[in-house]
Amino acid sequence: MALGWSGIYVPKSAEQHVAADTPAAKDSIRKAREFGATSRKGRTLVWMRRASQTFFLFLFFYLLSKTEYIPDFEAAAAIDEKGDAMLGLDMPVNIFLSIDPLVGLSTAIAAQSLFKGLVWCVLLAVPTILLGRFFCGWICPFGTLHHWTAALWPDIKGGKRIKANRLKPYMRVKFYILVAMLTASIFSTVQIGLLDPICLMVRSVGLGVMPAMNFAMSNGLDMLSLTNVDFFQTVADQGHSLRASMFTQNQAMYNGTVFLGVMFLGLIFTNRFVTRLWCRMLCPLGALLGVFSRYSIFGMRKDHEKCTGCNLCLLNCQGAAEPQGGVQWHAAECHLCFNCEGACPEDVIHFKFFPRRSDVAVGTDMGRRTMLSSVAAGAVMLPLSRASTGFFENNNPKLIRPPGSVEEKEFLERCIKCGECMKVCPTNFLHPAAFEAGLEGIWTPIAIARVGYCEHSCTLCGSVCPTGAIQPIVTAQKLGTDGHEAIRLGTAFYNRGRCLPWSMDVPCIVCEEWCPTTPKAIWVEEVEVHKEREEGGEIIKLQRPHVDPERCIGCGACEYSCPVKDDPAVYITNINESRNDYNTLLLKIIPQY
Repeated sequence: MALGWSGIYVPKSAEQHVAADTPAAKDSIRKAREFGATSRKGRTLVWMRRASQTFFLFLFFYLLSKTEYIPDFEAAAAIDEKGDAMLGLDMPVNIFLSIDPLVGLSTAIAAQSLFKGLVWCVLLAVPTILLGRFFCGWICPFGTLHHWTAALWPDIKGGKRIKANRLKPYMRVKFYILVAMLTASIFSTVQIGLLDPICLMVRSVGLGVMPAMNFAMSNGLDMLSLTNVDFFQTVADQGHSLRASMFTQNQAMYNGTVFLGVMFLGLIFTNRFVTRLWCRMLCPLGALLGVFSRYSIFGMRKDHEKCTGCNLCLLNCQGAAEPQGGVQWHAAECHLCFNCEGACPEDVIHFKFFPRRSDVAVGTDMGRRTMLSSVAAGAVMLPLSRASTGFFENNNPKLIRPPGSVEEKEFLERCIKCGECMKVCPTNFLHPAAFEAGLEGIWTPIAIARVGYCEHSCTLCGSVCPTGAIQPIVTAQKLGTDGHEAIRLGTAFYNRGRCLPWSMDVPCIVCEEWCPTTPKAIWVEEVEVHKEREEGGEIIKLQRPHVDPERCIGCGACEYSCPVKDDPAVYITNINESRNDYNTLLLKIIPQY
């Protein structure tokens, strides 16, 4: 393979890739290899598309790296005094999720309302109806990674790639996935975040790839520092400064990181076999945008008589849209990469407004039985996923949601499993769930107090949630000041058989010292005990901790700080959480519905 001056790959032994072995076709390949394509506009559009992809990919990574809070102690003190401020970030870190029309559509169907932050998705949906799937080829960061990694394996740029770039029946799968996911939304369960490309990339990179890179980079630089060589120590110091600007200040660790990272890398590796296989076969957002773009007023126009059958357009096609002459092109599969126009040596292909409708293959043979099967799969997703213990009453004590979360049923109607709340959490308190919330709640945020705790005045998770599953709250609402009732995540309990002052007569009041509430929810009882357990032995004074359930907010600071590290003597469960009137600990009147 060789890279022509136009930036399009041209085969060196192109004669073996010619559909029609004619002198005209061979001459077209020779001209393309020696002089480049004849369409100056096509070459310009290709470079513009590459510039756009680069910009939006780096913008995505930049915003993801800034999805964290750098402590400002003066601002935090002002918030504590005022109480009516909301902690937030100084940039729109969730903008890619906010403009995702699939996120907006699925959550609007499930919750029967559109969260105000998702109104921006119209900015993408309307241009797609007019122009086609430009988002896939020009903006989507996940699509860009697939596009670039496909170029790393030259053995698929010849005859294998031409064969793979023809429209295949398996490319309908993404439409079936879309139908099943939207059907599930009709039955009030949002599962689109499992495969939506923006959700998947935020979750996989933010919770898997970036923590792993941070760990590897930190340990590698520390090893350089230990060499005691001035040059290596200087490199290590500069590297740590760079690392601090790229990753979170503290090493974050998440539940299920290995699976998230391996799945992400596995999807990227599929480009080894088929260019952008994810985009062609699995992406539900691409399917939705393809439906929107079927009747777009901007598209491909071909001069079929001039086509020599060199197949250079097909060789460079990113979406298997059938750009070659003599056949109709598929608007629903075209990513508007403009490689075909940029590669054509005979100036056969042009993208224009109001193309000939006779050149466009609009329909997609979905198959009635397969379509009905997709609808059925989406319909049964709800009863199957919710046929687990404790869906409404949260009988799983470890199902602890972030502060500001809505009631569990509505939470699952809104949460898209994007991971923004987990990424922004400054104490590593929030993690992707396994099966704590059943099959339906996989990768939704839950709290693990052994790893972190809920910072008392922090409201960041609600400020970055794009769908309203976690409501944006002010500090006064969380702390219970200015007439508000404090938000409770759960309640702490003691295992006295493991608590040092209770079971071993060892002085310890760490949990009481860490308790952030005012007045403290953990109080101590002073007692006197014989140290040697014998009559006449030394008498010591101990402070044995107790929990006041009316004051405890379930922040997990006590469990996080407990010195009994393997199985803490104090732990939190979701009992008495604010968002659920039925999951109560204290006696009170429960509303009847």
